[in-house]
Amino acid sequence: MAGRIRREDVQAVRERAQIEEIVGQHVTLKSAGVGSSKGLCPFHDERSPSFHVRPQVGLWHCFGCGEGGDVISFVQKIDGLPFTEAVEYLAGRVGLQLRYEEGGAPRPGEEPGRRQRLLEAHRVAAAYFTEQLTTPGAATARQFLAERGFDRTAAEQFGVGYAPQGFDALLRHLRGRGFTEAELTASGLVSQNNRGLYDRFRGRLVWPIREVTGDTIGFGARKLFEEDQGPKYLNTPETPLYRKSQVLYGIDLAKREIAREKQVVVVEGYTDVMAMHLSGVGTAVATCGTAFGSDHARIVRRLIGDSGTSGGVQLASGQSVGGEIIFTFDGDAAGQKAAMRAFGEDQSFSAQTFVAVERSGMDPCELRQAQGPDAVRALVGNRQPLFEFVIRTTLRAYDLGTAEGRVGALRAAAPVVAGIRDTALRPEYTRLLAGWLGMDHASVSEAVRAAGRRAARPDEARGRPQDARGGPGAGDRGRPDDRRGESVPVPVARMQQPDQRDPVARTERTVLEVALQHPLLVPDEFDDLQADAFTAPAYRAVHEAVRAAGGLVGAREVLAGAGATGTAAWVARVQEEAAGPVTGLVTELAVAPLPEDRPAALADYVRGVVLALVEIGFTRHIADLRGRLQRMDSTADPAGYQAAFAELVAVEARRRTLRESA
Repeated sequence: MAGRIRREDVQAVRERAQIEEIVGQHVTLKSAGVGSSKGLCPFHDERSPSFHVRPQVGLWHCFGCGEGGDVISFVQKIDGLPFTEAVEYLAGRVGLQLRYEEGGAPRPGEEPGRRQRLLEAHRVAAAYFTEQLTTPGAATARQFLAERGFDRTAAEQFGVGYAPQGFDALLRHLRGRGFTEAELTASGLVSQNNRGLYDRFRGRLVWPIREVTGDTIGFGARKLFEEDQGPKYLNTPETPLYRKSQVLYGIDLAKREIAREKQVVVVEGYTDVMAMHLSGVGTAVATCGTAFGSDHARIVRRLIGDSGTSGGVQLASGQSVGGEIIFTFDGDAAGQKAAMRAFGEDQSFSAQTFVAVERSGMDPCELRQAQGPDAVRALVGNRQPLFEFVIRTTLRAYDLGTAEGRVGALRAAAPVVAGIRDTALRPEYTRLLAGWLGMDHASVSEAVRAAGRRAARPDEARGRPQDARGGPGAGDRGRPDDRRGESVPVPVARMQQPDQRDPVARTERTVLEVALQHPLLVPDEFDDLQADAFTAPAYRAVHEAVRAAGGLVGAREVLAGAGATGTAAWVARVQEEAAGPVTGLVTELAVAPLPEDRPAALADYVRGVVLALVEIGFTRHIADLRGRLQRMDSTADPAGYQAAFAELVAVEARRRTLRESA
């Protein structure tokens, strides 16, 4: 297993990766005042921009949905990546060589820097293939696309290319770009026999297979010529970059729509993905030479934002709550068999799962050609819940017009219903099954319970619950991800914030905003503020984190030593001192736009809001002292009374001086 990335390297990634550039690839940012930009949030639908980025502190926050973090967390969320992969992706962008603790390597079996070399080889190969598609030798490839309704613009959109006929055209091209034989062999772009190296893809139409980040990690190639003795479709073999059980074709193009629509449409081929996207179904992806499996489910879960808990109720009427996984299959027996296989994987994630079947047997590409984009969208719109599809498919094998047929169908369908792990759905489908069979509910319910008991017995003998059987499922939730050794993230609780209509709470919040964003402009009186200066518990917790980080003295030390990244380093120090739910609030305050956006007036504004809170503290103290004097007996305790009175006079004098200096 790979070692942990060194902490200093992670920090270097945060500093070098320009957050405004990374975010700007997904969000159109506009100026929102001094050192701040804003745009429409990519994580929820909105019409008015509430997504803010503050490059000076290296943080982002959406004031609409409450999400926020640094450049690494943005890549994690937008691309659905684990922390380690997000850091590695950003390190590759900024040219930083990561170091790993405990002697670990970037990936199992990889040398440091090797991954970037392999990615570069694929980038060069993809560019070469797309160039070749315009050459005279690619006429057959262009004809193949045209016959399926794909023009040059569509080919460019999906990066489709052509691998020329011949033995080593790509090999020679890559050698000319400085790639070694060891790198080319490891990439899977070339193969080797007793005569030496040769191109893996020759005389074929080629689709680049990309990671969610957009990096090309492999290719899928379709046979064009009869003399080609290879398979109809040929993919990149298993390599350090490419593992077919962990990639989805089109995920780079679909990821934003998937996150926005909370929907994934799984089709069976490259041209089907193209047809779906060109018909307005931008959430379509395809597996690459393998069935949809548990690793694919993990990718989908991260993009949809599913936490692994129950996803609500799925009804036979087609209504659903939560994200949707829609499998498209041909209407023939093979398609039905594929749907039955998908049923086995369905319960590895909680998004609602559906099947879209074209009864005439056409795939999405053929459907688009024959009936147009509207028919493709209608195919998805007329989806059927997977559980319902599986049960009805099971029933079709029996003659429900006879008693024997109904009993046989019940015996076959009862285990399917019993296998539904969602305890809220199982009774619903038991009731539906009784209706479809025309049998009384009690008999069907007992058959389902009996099927469940029979299925549970082997596991009970081993002392394990039914949900813990092989494969990911209900018992898999919260368990470390076996592929990467990383736990399923647990949602972090957010601090409940005070009503912003409260003027005192607004002042407390603004003081913390300027202390985080512009510490050098904050007057020394800030460090005189005690814990009780902040009446809102959430803001008091942030203030305590600021004090624990050293207050203004600590901020000045950090800024003096960190140079241009000083403000970001200061905020990071405060975050380190903050408790779990407080960290998100620190991010929000560090990114929040200030009412004053004129650079020339900013210093006076910062001083004014801090002194306003100091004055509120003085006023609160004066009120407490006067209340105490009213309760005291000056004759019984003249010394105590005089001390309290002297303190009152001193505090009033300090408040007066403060007002005069403001």
